[in-house]
Amino acid sequence: MSNTLDLVKLTVADAAKMLDSKQISATELTQESLRCIKAREPEINAFISVTEEIALTRSKHVDADRATGKALSALAGIPYSLKDVYNVVGTKTTAGSKILESYTSVYDATVERKLQEAQGVLIGKTNCDSFGFGSTGEHSAFGPTKNPINTTLVPGGSSSGSGAAVAYGGGLYSIGEDTGGSIRCPAAFCNIVGLKPTYGRVSRYGAIAYASSYDSIGPMTKSVQDAAIVLQHIAGKDPYDATTGESAVPEYTAYLENSLHGKKIGLPKEYFVDGLDPLVRQKIMQAVEVYTSLGAEIIEISLPNTEHAIAAYYIVGISEASSNLGRMDGIRFGTEVEGKNWSEKIKNARGIGFNDEAKRRIMVGTYALSAGYADQFYKKAQQVRKLLKKEFLSAFSLVDIILTPTMPVLPPKIGEDVNDPLKLWLMDAFTVSVNPVGVPALSVPVDKNDVSAPVGMQLIAPHFKEEVLFNFGHLYEKEVYAS
Repeated sequence: MSNTLDLVKLTVADAAKMLDSKQISATELTQESLRCIKAREPEINAFISVTEEIALTRSKHVDADRATGKALSALAGIPYSLKDVYNVVGTKTTAGSKILESYTSVYDATVERKLQEAQGVLIGKTNCDSFGFGSTGEHSAFGPTKNPINTTLVPGGSSSGSGAAVAYGGGLYSIGEDTGGSIRCPAAFCNIVGLKPTYGRVSRYGAIAYASSYDSIGPMTKSVQDAAIVLQHIAGKDPYDATTGESAVPEYTAYLENSLHGKKIGLPKEYFVDGLDPLVRQKIMQAVEVYTSLGAEIIEISLPNTEHAIAAYYIVGISEASSNLGRMDGIRFGTEVEGKNWSEKIKNARGIGFNDEAKRRIMVGTYALSAGYADQFYKKAQQVRKLLKKEFLSAFSLVDIILTPTMPVLPPKIGEDVNDPLKLWLMDAFTVSVNPVGVPALSVPVDKNDVSAPVGMQLIAPHFKEEVLFNFGHLYEKEVYAS
């Protein structure tokens, strides 16, 4: 089987067809994925834990059900991974941090429960920047993840392990988490597809929070069609998460082939300025030409508050993070550390358990919320957030979709920027505007065959219009990769 199954290229859609036609069994597919992980992990470090026993048990159940002729979902028997911020009963859930290295989940996140109901095969939990704090995958307590395309490069973060695992075939898709680009950044750097859904489209219940008003849960896949299939199964209202939307979940794959003739694409001039890598600009403009050939109209638009987006994003995000991480004290959550009294025990637990980046964000966030400064910083940032939302809604009255680069640069080398937090924060310039506004965004490789320069284009749509993203993204793939 290993001689005929290319896990790097195998999509969810194609694997589902193979399983349905019994060209391969779920157990065989799972075993191949596990072999791939064992072969690549010493070099890549995409996984914090591999759930081999869970995977083999689930795959055998799928095979037994298929043998009886039972109708199965499109995800039944498909191996997947979860970013290690999602609770799964009986597994370690660390959020890439030392303070949670001994924490074992006692319940399932909603996204995991839904994938279980679809009879998906959980193959492992992936590495990530601690608590989602990072854009390169170098801030994990369990060591950095390397980019499978070129192991001297970062894979992007914070869902670094998810991006790398999908790119090398360690499971056919992964569920990442995106607070300011944490799905889209590694998708771009690893030449795969990554979706940040509308805020509230997918339940956050059971996910370790970074910034509660930004966090979005979405799939990382090898194709746009796969992203549509996965979102179909994980989206929807959840009684355990009051922020989930009431909007009905459409049949996303039904929109993939809709014509783009007469559709309007907005290019915000603020995203094509000095500082954008020339090769990134060149590749994005090549993608724009493809859309023109598909009948779309290109319009220049303006999002003038883009220049304030990074500052506003970080002030609100790290303020919420400082509040959310208050529970990580070695008493309620986290590894207990000895001390003379409760205060010293908490200080010691956090001193050992949080890395420098986590401490930096907690301190700045606490400062921004402190008496005398909340109005000056936090309140102002929330006002900018309202202006950003107003600008995006205004833009969507003119265009169907907004197109930008996902990242302004190519993947840096490992270690190149790790000690320059400001440079790393600025690297998120094109992704962070989306989360405060709450709209969905999809990162699609401009040319996934060009491994020398992985560049992602970011497609942004109005709230709860993921089907529009899938339509534009799928037709681009079809046009560029048709053989």
